Amino acid sequence: MNRETIASYIDHTLLKPDADISHIKTHCEDALAYGFHAICTYPLLIKSASQILKNSKVKICSVAGFPLGTNSSDSKLSEIENCLKHGANEIDMVMNIGLFKIGNYRVVEHEITEAKKMIEQNVLKIIIETSALTKNEIVSASKLAEGSGANYIKTSTGFHTEGASEKNIQLIKKSIKPKTRIKASGGIKSLKQVKKMLNAGADRIGTSSGIIIMKEIPLN
Repeated sequence: MNRETIASYIDHTLLKPDADISHIKTHCEDALAYGFHAICTYPLLIKSASQILKNSKVKICSVAGFPLGTNSSDSKLSEIENCLKHGANEIDMVMNIGLFKIGNYRVVEHEITEAKKMIEQNVLKIIIETSALTKNEIVSASKLAEGSGANYIKTSTGFHTEGASEKNIQLIKKSIKPKTRIKASGGIKSLKQVKKMLNAGADRIGTSSGIIIMKEIPLN
């Protein structure tokens, strides 16, 4: 795969606690320079990102309920509404992992369904946090998110014990229909890892190491 192809899979991520307007400016400029699919950052920085990326092909992604997923549904929906208002066209929302693990699927499903209604034709990715789940739970969570309207199943926030892995990508892939896609995220820092995730079945790569990865690819 060439540089352009690799870049087209990457959500260039800025989710550090100290991220501010100066960081997002540089981040967006880098996304434009390398041709990344999207930038992904906090709701507070979406308005600034939208202004910088106006009229470009780079998508604008933000997060809801990040990084724990324990916010109320109303809080998550409010975050999403604000992000869409300021120019986001993709949302990565953290599933309520605690409620899922105790079997309260109705509330988890409802939350995702309502988020998709608000997002409409824009892209909704549900973060299931694979490292917090058993294999059976990964399968169930993937199917639940898909059935509730998610466009993507996303592996991780990057804030838990383990990020993306080939085996979990493959497990999710087997659990969902072809139309539903997978975003591998968490600990992806090299071109080798990117290729492994794509080969395992990922359709998008979330990483804060996009520039490092791109520099591994020869110019010719």
